Amino acid sequence: MDVCGFLCFLLLCAACCMYGKPTPRRERVHHQPELSRQPHEDNQSHQYDHEAFLGKEEATTFDQLTPEESQGRLGKIVDRIDSDADGYITTEELKMWIKRVQKRYVYENVAKVWSDYDLNKDDKISWEEYKQATYGYYLANPEEFEDATDQFSFKKMLPRDERRYKAADLDGDLLAEREEFTAFLHPEEFEHMNEIVILETLEDIDKNGDGFVDEDEYIADMFSHEEGGPEPDWVRTERDQFSDFRDLNKDGKMDADEIRHWILPQDYDHALAEARHLVYESDTDKDQMLTKEEILENWNMFVGSQATNYGEDLTKNHDEL
Repeated sequence: MDVCGFLCFLLLCAACCMYGKPTPRRERVHHQPELSRQPHEDNQSHQYDHEAFLGKEEATTFDQLTPEESQGRLGKIVDRIDSDADGYITTEELKMWIKRVQKRYVYENVAKVWSDYDLNKDDKISWEEYKQATYGYYLANPEEFEDATDQFSFKKMLPRDERRYKAADLDGDLLAEREEFTAFLHPEEFEHMNEIVILETLEDIDKNGDGFVDEDEYIADMFSHEEGGPEPDWVRTERDQFSDFRDLNKDGKMDADEIRHWILPQDYDHALAEARHLVYESDTDKDQMLTKEEILENWNMFVGSQATNYGEDLTKNHDEL
């Protein structure tokens, strides 16, 4: 086995562990992230707005910049928020921007591994490129895996990845651009990938393959019970949770809709609320939209004395955001 092949083998084994093996008390529920831990006190501080609009890590001190420099950077951000370039920022555009900057770590993660998969350097990752980079050694040397003690099936992982890739590939050309590949690697962060997240969760937990998750399967996903050992109190609490809140139709098992209700709760939309707040506070002509001028006139609410690494990134033409 050459070095490249060995590395591919290690990568594949790691992927098996990541995708195929539940961890103790695994957190399956996907909640919306906090926009900021700061209090929302507009009469005293706009710190909450700064962190919501810029992202927590990027909302660093801006004190070394003049107001003119601050507004210049903000103007560049506004141009990017205006996705249809019509000169107006809608609540929806602002909401999508806030959601995006709050997920910046996801895009940074994709940027770190992009070159590992973009083998022909065309700034797209085809399904064939991903398959070769991840499964190439296995596909070329299947005999080396037949006696593996791993409990995970490479034959099952490959079609599962292909199904997820095709769900993320919105235009169906089997060439993933950065946004599509990000959705492939982090499906829980994208609404259009919800069905894949639900299906993969069901497949992970449904050990008897009947298409449902019963109480014992639900518990086994969180807790490995030793023969004859007592269940901790928290496990008994989870059994009550299953019967009272997970199994909505009381048939003793969870179907796909009940799994959706469990892992994708309809949380309060913090990004939408903040977008509405920023529009309301800055919309001087009350047309329910913001122009660049209106935003720059109220620049203190958006960035204030907060500098950002993001502002510096704009001058480098990064594509992560």
